Amino acid sequence: MNDMNKLVLECRDLSKLYDDGKHQVSVFENVQMSLKAGETAAIVGASGSGKTTLLNLLAGLDLATSGDVLLDGIAWSSMKDKHRAIMRNRNLGFVYQFHHLLPEFSALENVMMPMLIANKSRKASALKAEQILSKVGLAARLQHRPSQLSGGERQRVAIARALANDPACVLMDEPTGNLDEKTANEIQSLIQNLKVELNMAFLIVTHDEGMLSWMDSAYRLHFGKIEPLDLAK
Repeated sequence: MNDMNKLVLECRDLSKLYDDGKHQVSVFENVQMSLKAGETAAIVGASGSGKTTLLNLLAGLDLATSGDVLLDGIAWSSMKDKHRAIMRNRNLGFVYQFHHLLPEFSALENVMMPMLIANKSRKASALKAEQILSKVGLAARLQHRPSQLSGGERQRVAIARALANDPACVLMDEPTGNLDEKTANEIQSLIQNLKVELNMAFLIVTHDEGMLSWMDSAYRLHFGKIEPLDLAK
């Protein structure tokens, strides 16, 4: 459980350049952003605006050209690759548009995976996975494989997996983009409830501006700049 008002994710003067062999191309420059425990934030932008690049930087999968991302007060650039991998496993959760569940394993086993990678016992991991799956409404689907679940159920398993190690922040990349409207609304409601219950930070990258209505804050990526959006309008 994270302390209320604790800063869990922060971008400081974040810039990313790519060298195409002839000249440098700026993806974005001087990004400033922060997210506290118990907050939801959205990043919106058109295809090609740099949303995926920014998400990779936030997750420590890529490093900035200048500036930095801090997770729980620790800069990704200050860590070696092995430490970054450990930090991701223990302090970040991930949910993607396509659930990326392991097809040969049950819902329970998929949710256990991050805990087993963190060297937690199989017994403790199974107990925790069952508790989380019950929390997301899948108590009756523990032994079902992904092929036996609906699209909404698979995404619930993916959310449960993201929560497995009690991360400081959950990063979501188009989490409702592959779902019908009814199921997407159910997933949105689930995220809202989990945010309140767990006091956990959720950052959602999306092109669906309809999601902004229940966000605490939002940013738009546009022509290499990130601009805070006024959600009061």
